Formats: sequence, C-alpha cells, structure tokens
Amino acid sequence: MMGFFSESPKPNDIDNWVCVMEASTDLEVEMAKNYLSNLKIPSNILSKRDSAYSLTVGEMALVYLYVPLEYKDKAVKALKDLEKESADFNPENDSEE
Repeated sequence: MMGFFSESPKPNDIDNWVCVMEASTDLEVEMAKNYLSNLKIPSNILSKRDSAYSLTVGEMALVYLYVPLEYKDKAVKALKDLEKESADFNPENDSEE
C-alpha cells in the first residue's frame, strides 16, 4: 500500500495526453499555452501548487502543461522555438533575473 507522501509529485497520467512542460510559475506555463494556442495546438494546464500553504518553491509548486498525444512532437518543437525566441521564457532555469 502506498502512503500519501511516498513519492514526489509527478505529472499525472492522463489518457491520450502527455506532459510537455513543467515550471514553477503559472506565468511561464500560461505563456507557453498561449503560444501553442496561436499555433492551433490544444493544451491544458495542471497545477500542483498547494494554495492552502501558498507554496511557490519545490516540487509541491509545479505547474504542468499537457497536450494531446498526437500533438506531442509539434508542441515540443514549438516550445523549443519559443525558448530560443524569447529571453523571458526559460522554464529550465527560473532563478536567474
């Protein structure tokens, strides 16, 4: 039997959807979602942020971006392009300002 905190939070397994991005801020994920929307790529945001404790750091504060499985490759390429184009968009390294 699995305890409540036996594993760190991970993207959920959602049938026919795949996680293409995780970030620690809603802003980055919203920016990516809007970018994908402009390219006609559907996406949904799943936030693991614990609003009861207002956690904004660590694994309990991650926000994930999902796309339908058939859009995965297109979405991953688009997000890489966005990262190259935009200095403001860098989900890999949030701490540099």
